[in-house]
Amino acid sequence: MSFPWAKNYEPVNPVMKFMDEKLPLPRLVYNAVGAGYPVPRNLSYWWNFGVLAGFCLVLQIVTGVVLAMHYAANSGIAFNSVEHIMRDVNWGWMLRYMHANGASFFFLVIYIHIFRGFFYSSYKAPREMIWLLGVVIFLLTMATAFMGYVLPWGQMSFWGAKVITGLFSAIPLVGEPIQIWLLGGFAPDNAALNRFFSLHFMLPFVILGVVILHIWALHIPGSSNPTGVEVKQESDTLPFHPYYTAKDGFGLGVFLIIYFAFVFFFPNMLGHPDNYIEANPLSTPAHIVPEWYFYPFYAILRAFTFDFIIEAKLWGVLAMFSSILVWFFLPWLDKSPVRSGHYRPLFRKFFWFGLIPCMAVLFYCGGAPAAEPYVMISQIATAYYFLHFLVILPIISSIERPEPLPFSITEAVLGSDDSAVIEPAAKAAE
Repeated sequence: MSFPWAKNYEPVNPVMKFMDEKLPLPRLVYNAVGAGYPVPRNLSYWWNFGVLAGFCLVLQIVTGVVLAMHYAANSGIAFNSVEHIMRDVNWGWMLRYMHANGASFFFLVIYIHIFRGFFYSSYKAPREMIWLLGVVIFLLTMATAFMGYVLPWGQMSFWGAKVITGLFSAIPLVGEPIQIWLLGGFAPDNAALNRFFSLHFMLPFVILGVVILHIWALHIPGSSNPTGVEVKQESDTLPFHPYYTAKDGFGLGVFLIIYFAFVFFFPNMLGHPDNYIEANPLSTPAHIVPEWYFYPFYAILRAFTFDFIIEAKLWGVLAMFSSILVWFFLPWLDKSPVRSGHYRPLFRKFFWFGLIPCMAVLFYCGGAPAAEPYVMISQIATAYYFLHFLVILPIISSIERPEPLPFSITEAVLGSDDSAVIEPAAKAAE
């Protein structure tokens, strides 16, 4: 994003001048997160979660690399190597709890970031590529988290791997060969554990690369904002530093307080107790569930219980993947010229009283036993989920009458005072 009023980087220190000439890294940082990057002045704390997601990714990479130094990817000793980390490695217990709880907090931050994008239509032009890359990041994060869940080689790790990889067997003709290829055999064992460990270690760096593309794409049109109105004048923006670095720093401080409260006081609250039992292929847990952040998609998977043309298992697999793939098409499904949900009364009602309760129900049913009434409830919630994105959203965007938008971001923040809106524009023109 380039504006005529954006400050240019002009190093004063001789060392910084040399760096800027030979390797313009200081200029890159200045233009990416410094005073050279103008940002809409009305960003709320909902916009903090992008930075928090980046922090969580770095936290997971750092703690994961250290844990990998002590972990043994061998089905015979994997469980004991985790216990070794917890009991014998200096600060190993803290690193493991930081990594395990960091995954949960990472997904919590990502979900808030995504649903903020839903409400403020962050997927609309000219930011389609930012949104598409964000969905790719989410899919890669889900794959990484699943493989990481297998590594402790507890009961839920083993049976979770067996159930999830077993989904591929529902694909006609090629399903079973794919499942055997993924596992390196007919059941999760040493070969599967080595594969998952390698991919779990590698994928976070792939995610980091896509995150860089995500941020790069963001800097072309600039950040969206709660009004959905594009930047028109200098008074609509503030430099990212120091205004938003301070705001993001405050949000990060609050996040760290809550995060370390879980690490030190409730480290196992978000995990499953069965995963502290070593994997036993001959003992099936009474209730196999994934981690909590997979619950809504697990509920969608289990919602299909009858065969229709193809078997129910394949319907469930297709629906589970489609529930995320449908997000790729949101820029074209939602045709409303207005972005922000604050100015779309009908959209706002269906968002708060339709989509949000639907996701809450799917979260609950995903962790509940695969029995009635939970299966029926998840079927209703799954039907509404797809109706919301494929039917309701396109219809709403065609028939609703949005409320009047403010003339500019400045007007939305400071009111329609002429001195607040016109004078800065006149100064910019001079």
